[in-house]
Amino acid sequence: MQKIRHLYPRITGLTIILIILSNCTPDSGNSQTVTVQAPDGLTKIEFRIQEGKPYYRVIRTRKALIDWSRLGIRLKSEPSLDSHLMLTNTVHSSFDETWEQPWGEVREIRNHYNQLKVELTSGAQGRLMNIVFRAFNDGIGFRYEFPEQENLQDFVILDELTEFVLNADHQAWWIGAYQHNRYEYLYSQTAVSEIDTVHTPLTMQTADGIYLSIHEAALTDYASMTLENRGDNRLKCDLVPWAEGDKVRAAAPHVSPWRTIQIAENPVDLITSYLILNLNEPNRLDDVSWITPAKYIGIWWGMHIGTYTWGSGDKHGATTANVQCYIDFAAKHGFPGVLVEGWNTGWDGDWVANGDIFSFTEAHLDFDLSRLSTYAARKGVKIIGHHETSAGTGNYEAQLEDASKLYQQHGINTVKTGYVGHGQNIIRYENGKPTERQEWHHGQYMVRHYRKVVETAARHGIMLDVHEPIKDTGIRRTWPNMMTREGARGQEFNAWGPDGGNPPDYTTILPFTRCLSGPFDFTPGIFDLFFEQANRPDSRVNTTLAKQLALYVVIYSPLHMAADLPENYRDHPAFQFIKDVPTDWEETIVLNGEIGDFITIARQDRNSGDWYIGSISDENGRVLEITLDFLDPKCKYRAEIYADAPEADWKTNPYAYEIKRKKINYGDCLILDLAPGGGAAIRLVEESG
Repeated sequence: MQKIRHLYPRITGLTIILIILSNCTPDSGNSQTVTVQAPDGLTKIEFRIQEGKPYYRVIRTRKALIDWSRLGIRLKSEPSLDSHLMLTNTVHSSFDETWEQPWGEVREIRNHYNQLKVELTSGAQGRLMNIVFRAFNDGIGFRYEFPEQENLQDFVILDELTEFVLNADHQAWWIGAYQHNRYEYLYSQTAVSEIDTVHTPLTMQTADGIYLSIHEAALTDYASMTLENRGDNRLKCDLVPWAEGDKVRAAAPHVSPWRTIQIAENPVDLITSYLILNLNEPNRLDDVSWITPAKYIGIWWGMHIGTYTWGSGDKHGATTANVQCYIDFAAKHGFPGVLVEGWNTGWDGDWVANGDIFSFTEAHLDFDLSRLSTYAARKGVKIIGHHETSAGTGNYEAQLEDASKLYQQHGINTVKTGYVGHGQNIIRYENGKPTERQEWHHGQYMVRHYRKVVETAARHGIMLDVHEPIKDTGIRRTWPNMMTREGARGQEFNAWGPDGGNPPDYTTILPFTRCLSGPFDFTPGIFDLFFEQANRPDSRVNTTLAKQLALYVVIYSPLHMAADLPENYRDHPAFQFIKDVPTDWEETIVLNGEIGDFITIARQDRNSGDWYIGSISDENGRVLEITLDFLDPKCKYRAEIYADAPEADWKTNPYAYEIKRKKINYGDCLILDLAPGGGAAIRLVEESG
């Protein structure tokens, strides 16, 4: 059983903490401003109390990126913590460390910030609240703290007044909140004035070329934050409520998530900002040796294109015989995992509406879990388990411990979970029984549920891939068994999406929006782009084949699927890139990119000196030049280039690709000729100097 610790891990590098305490005179109506600057001095946060109300603003190179914006918490009981506040103390400190990820897009991350804590008192009862600000070189974070105190024990938050008052009507890339299909929508690009209530991350571009992304970090026992457009460039925190209207139910001591603003002079610098991770607590697991990034195959795409079914019958996919064939294929080609969906009872009938009938321990009659797990182990492969709940969280929680034990007994250490359901349809359970109330996927009720699953999985040595999730806010730092998640439109929309699937520009937007929050299980690697055998003339994958390869590098996930049917990979030369590309990285460099147009990312394998490059384009073809000045100048490299052929086009000739090999050295330039909707995938193999 996995031990969980609550101590900070060993820190590499130098840690310096300087604390300056200053007593402040209680506010009497006039403003009183205190500040904290980022280590590089370019970004400054200012805080003040004005007529008893708290405000902050963010200055970047002497210009207000975020103008004076309200702060505060409105409680169900009075006095609230939004007005009649007095600033009683400030605490300044600095922190600098370099910490190592057990897995990730980079090995080492520097966590360097200056901090300001303001201590506030409200009303005659003297209720206490602190607001903590951290200024980083790549942005800012702040959160509310509710210290242990006699006058505030159990409490309910009715509203969080946090605002983000922008200095202009910026361009924004966004998806709407409170919708039928959760986060699974195409991005809109409009002025901020045209958005409604939106999910985060919300990415914006200012007229003078600054890029901002508003999100949150360390979402724990709190409602998730959406952003409401209040007009006049004013965005307000809008917490996803409980069914009764409460936003957060808590007991002091308690903290809110961090409200984050990532700031960059270039859009690609948003991608290599690790501010979200730095605002999470360190790893709590004693042993992480069992947490292993990997690629996998699985019985999944066949369900989406109609080759197989999740339910029992003639087309049932998760049969002992079929899974054994997948295990054989995985073993032959070096894939350590096989995802098996539809093995358990509960799928027959309208499974989307019948979440309470799933069993997570009882198999279909044509599936032998014990036999297959033993067979897989002999082949050096592990089965990846699957728990679809159809939003029946109470049914799942009642079986969670037994289901986890079952998988642990059979050597299954990775589980994909699912919560298919629409908008506000989570059936709430109280004392083990369903109520008539339905909860949003993203309110505090579900935040608690998702975390319970993560912690239970950790105790049983299980890694998680969560579909229909709560958005990522960096908790993978604290719970590194929380590997990857969906939380956006994935590849399956190309199989059956009523709008024709994901358009070519979609994946050029994702790295600057959804992927800023964390790893994304997009499931790339479809080679049969029209899946003609499925007889779906209105559906297809809207990319070239080379772009499918490039997505393994462009979209980060520590668990990546080779998503197509095995027969579409057999004897295909391009399959070699999928077999070669790793999922755990030493370093990540974004070489170029514009939101919605193109992006090129280079990543170094954590277990060798090899580099991999992925470059993709939108519906337009383009020529990109990249300089290989990130390579080791003492080494020579062999480039294996999988690229669009000259005649390739996502719409008319998507299969046209070519494989080239050439010698490469430090500082060389490569010309990438990307087809419309196309891409390039490159492996740079380190050779002896």
